[in-house]
Amino acid sequence: MVTYVVLAQFTDQGIRTIKNSPQRAGQVAELAKSFGCEMKQVYWTLGQYDIVAVIEAPDEKSLTTFGFALGSAGNVRTQTLRAFSKDEIGSIIGRLP
Repeated sequence: MVTYVVLAQFTDQGIRTIKNSPQRAGQVAELAKSFGCEMKQVYWTLGQYDIVAVIEAPDEKSLTTFGFALGSAGNVRTQTLRAFSKDEIGSIIGRLP
């Protein structure tokens, strides 16, 4: 599985229905599963982003499809970052000449 960090900002629609946000997080976790992904963590945050989620996916296509489905619901806009564990980045750096 590949790890991604998803940074989300509420849309106007999403903030108008903020009271449903915890329930929506459960629905998003189920949506992720339907594409073979798993939402490992979700945090509501202060600052530029309203939500930070850690998602594991089998591949980029699965994560991208999940992202499109999530975005099409209209509650958040996202930015996705590929995340590397200490072991993964160590292996990558180890290949440097």
